[in-house]
Amino acid sequence: MRKLLVTGGAGFIGSNFIRYMLDKYEDYEIINLDKLTYAGNKITISDLDHRRNYSFVYGDICDVSLVNEIMSGVDMVVNFAAESHVDNSISDPGIFVKTNVLGTQVLLEAARKHKVQRFLQISTDEVYGSLGPTGFFTEETPLASNSPYSSSKASADLLVRAYHHTYGMNTVITRCSNNYGPYQFPEKLIPLFIKKALNDEKLPVYGNGLNIRDWLHVEDHCSAIDLVLHRGRSGEVYNIGGNNERTNIQITKKILEYLGKPESLITYVEDRPGHDLRYAIDSSKIQTELGWRPKYNFDDGIQATIDWYIQHQDWVQNVTHKRSELS
Repeated sequence: MRKLLVTGGAGFIGSNFIRYMLDKYEDYEIINLDKLTYAGNKITISDLDHRRNYSFVYGDICDVSLVNEIMSGVDMVVNFAAESHVDNSISDPGIFVKTNVLGTQVLLEAARKHKVQRFLQISTDEVYGSLGPTGFFTEETPLASNSPYSSSKASADLLVRAYHHTYGMNTVITRCSNNYGPYQFPEKLIPLFIKKALNDEKLPVYGNGLNIRDWLHVEDHCSAIDLVLHRGRSGEVYNIGGNNERTNIQITKKILEYLGKPESLITYVEDRPGHDLRYAIDSSKIQTELGWRPKYNFDDGIQATIDWYIQHQDWVQNVTHKRSELS
């Protein structure tokens, strides 16, 4: 069996990716390393405990001894582990630098030492900065991060690039647009607004609500990661986007409409410092080289996502309660 280490696998995208891989590959042993901060919860992955080729390790990617112990015998690494909320990075940038930069370096060094065959770094389109009303991010777009979060991710990407060019490591980087879907912690826009709308609470929209994001269903993201992991060219970057540009206010109104809630729940609040206007991904490279295409159109994807959160309000309550305990 091939051994795959997934870091941050108790979080949103990581947990969905592990399910995707376990369902597709019977000959993979998957190790999930997660620190279980508020956004990573054992409840999210409790359904995986019975899988014979899956194991969970509680720990920090900054822990050199633990990472080296786990890395022995690993064939491939997919690094999802990261602090990822922009607002939190503005109020406490230090933890983002520690986890996203130092943690990535610890993983890279252990992977180099143990001769891991491939290291895949999960990054974000936010490293490119902000777009105007036209154009798209390509893999050649210069890095121009505008928040402590995106700057920490850009720094990690540069370390991954350096380990490829300096040490000859087989590394690859993916940069995705905004994800949505099941198990996303309810601090991000879509699950937060679903939760608030269901409770008839005000939905706080930053600024004028016209900031634009390209939305990617998490299942489409997982299928793209799978392709890059197995067929992507070493040393390359692959952009992954859903081709679903929407303004924040469009998203907000869509959620309210589907739930039958009034638009009077919308309240406009002071804009986030340094709030990027628009992100949009050009995914032509991964489509041309690897044949990837997103399966979900946004209207179907958002409806399925809203339905999932309606049916899993106990999960939302449990993970939200955990965060309040840790605060």
